[in-house]
Amino acid sequence: MNLKEKILEKKAVIGVIGLGYVGLPLALRFADKKFKVIGFDKDRQKVELLNKGKSYISYIPEREIKKIQHYITATANIEKLSMPDVIIICVPTPLDSHREPDTSYIRNTAIEITKCLRKNQLISLESTTYPGTTREILVPELEKSGLKVGKDFFVVFSPEREDPGNKFYKTETIPKIVGGITPECLELGTILYQQIIDKIVPVSSVEIAEAAKLLENIYRSVNIALVNELKMLFDRMKLNIWEIIEAAKTKPFGFHAFYPGPGLGGHCIPIDPFYLTWKAREYDFHTRFIELAGEINSYMPYFVIEKLTTALNRSGKTLHGSKILIIGIAYKKDVDDARESPGIKIMKILEEKNVKKVDYYDPYIPKIVSSRQISHPIYSVEFNRKTISSYDACIIAADHSCIDYKLLLSAGCLIIDTRNVYKKKYRNVVKA
Repeated sequence: MNLKEKILEKKAVIGVIGLGYVGLPLALRFADKKFKVIGFDKDRQKVELLNKGKSYISYIPEREIKKIQHYITATANIEKLSMPDVIIICVPTPLDSHREPDTSYIRNTAIEITKCLRKNQLISLESTTYPGTTREILVPELEKSGLKVGKDFFVVFSPEREDPGNKFYKTETIPKIVGGITPECLELGTILYQQIIDKIVPVSSVEIAEAAKLLENIYRSVNIALVNELKMLFDRMKLNIWEIIEAAKTKPFGFHAFYPGPGLGGHCIPIDPFYLTWKAREYDFHTRFIELAGEINSYMPYFVIEKLTTALNRSGKTLHGSKILIIGIAYKKDVDDARESPGIKIMKILEEKNVKKVDYYDPYIPKIVSSRQISHPIYSVEFNRKTISSYDACIIAADHSCIDYKLLLSAGCLIIDTRNVYKKKYRNVVKA
């Protein structure tokens, strides 16, 4: 039986490398469609939890895992990569310390696959990256096995489009872009994703697919930067940016609403545009819009601190001697993901300015372990009137739905509202 027949008859074994916010929903979707799935992750805690039918992502209920548990197993043993007929790569693509693309996760994963690559396997890369990565990094590494792409094995690029916490779109309802190294690769990739996704969008090359994902994120980055810049301007003009946006979006055409905030977070928008900026240098091209948007969005945590400092001074306090509480350390509303969080950036700035004390409260994230963003573990404080009132100011960085904002308001401390939680004017609330 060839690979096409295996996929169509659901006899193909699916391997997913990386069981995070992208890989886990994808693995569960294949399992839900009765494919045998092997999930690979070096985080043994994730492996153990998944094998017990438990969820480690807040918006994925355990009942979804338990109902398909006999179709999916997880392992940290990378040597088992010879077992799947299809291998889907969902590994991180961060920036390095010089703000340049770090493709080491892709390259290292390719090296591991090459060790046990066999004929008639399909490899799909879903990690967001610059145009050329699949053809220039992934394929040459895989062909070191002695096998030939398009003949012995097949490679596609199909960018992930997950939006953590989005209640309206799920993995299966988000159209899937697929680009193949060869026409045979594209055909197999299309057939594979047709088994689990409602709409497939085949494109002419892997580079087109890679560039499409970057365009999506750059579009958001540039437009968020625009409203962030306008927020700072309208703040000086004493005009409410949120009311302005609500008025503007009543136009039924030619306008799409974007909203300001304390900075960008998550693994995509703060990082992915710079992949194209880096690649553009190869073509002697300067991506001014992308870099300007990055500058504006990177500045927003500092703008929040400026508003905080001014508000404290008006009440006869100094930033240096104050105790500050960050409300919501996740990068956005109603998720348990703190990667590249503007809330953490604000905490770091406050620590550098030697404030008396800075803590955070987030019901989704009780603890943040050491990472590139922070050098030591930090823990969420309790959320009650006594705790809140012990701080000089609270900064709302992520507006989780489950937070009691009435209690926060009644505690009496200064509130810096970066998310327009409070629509009316209050004596102790400052918009930032």
